[in-house]
Amino acid sequence: MADRSVPQSPWLGPIERLGRAGGDVAVLIRGGVEEFGHAAVLFVESLYWLLFGRWRKQPVRINAVIAEMMEIGIRSVPIASVLSLVIGVTLAMQGIDLLRLFGAEEQVVVAVALSVVREFAPLITGILLSGRSGSALAARLGTMTISQEIDALKVMGINPVRFLVVPALVAMVVMLPLLTFLADFMALLGAALYTNVELGLSLDAYADRTLRALSVKHVMHGIGKSLIFGVLIALIGCINGFAVSGGAEGVGRATTRAVVVSIAAIIVTDMLFIFVLTR
Repeated sequence: MADRSVPQSPWLGPIERLGRAGGDVAVLIRGGVEEFGHAAVLFVESLYWLLFGRWRKQPVRINAVIAEMMEIGIRSVPIASVLSLVIGVTLAMQGIDLLRLFGAEEQVVVAVALSVVREFAPLITGILLSGRSGSALAARLGTMTISQEIDALKVMGINPVRFLVVPALVAMVVMLPLLTFLADFMALLGAALYTNVELGLSLDAYADRTLRALSVKHVMHGIGKSLIFGVLIALIGCINGFAVSGGAEGVGRATTRAVVVSIAAIIVTDMLFIFVLTR
């Protein structure tokens, strides 16, 4: 009996692979849209409890907000200060080395001032808190989710968003700009110290040139970005924590995903922020 099977087309393999790739992309896009929707709902609900919680007899606890500020902000001061100081020295080293080609080494003051205040301080501080506080938030909520503590709160009539999310969100929005301002100062201090050693430029002269190069607009540019970064870190950490399943392994996956997604969101947001403000 003759074989009536359809001959295999040489184009079928690549087409199948393209279809599978397209399906994976579609799943990825759908997951991203869903997560964005969850983040938007969580943000609106957090604002609701922050503004109307006292009217609903469930106000946001000030003690919880202060505790989160201590954990997110105060305990991050040492590492943020050291990291910013090193980044300032690194920028000064690179700037002097490049500007020396044009005989304009002393212009490194302006270059470092603008790059630190507008870009590096908010970006590095945001990434630092993503790894430190965003991951801790995801791990804490994930552990509470798999141990059914979230369900217990609901049974007791306590809204988990008001009780767990709002204090972390408020603390992140308040403390990240303050840490960014500290990072500005420490990075500029590091650059000033290295410039003093390398070029002999006094600290007074460095400070005077920095103040003439910067304006309130430049500082607020970085502070504004840090506010957005704080909201992103808190929401992404909470979403991944609430979505945990599968025990301790699921907590680890959620923690890792919270850090990766937060850093990616910060970098993309930074790019969009610059694109909008430079048009």
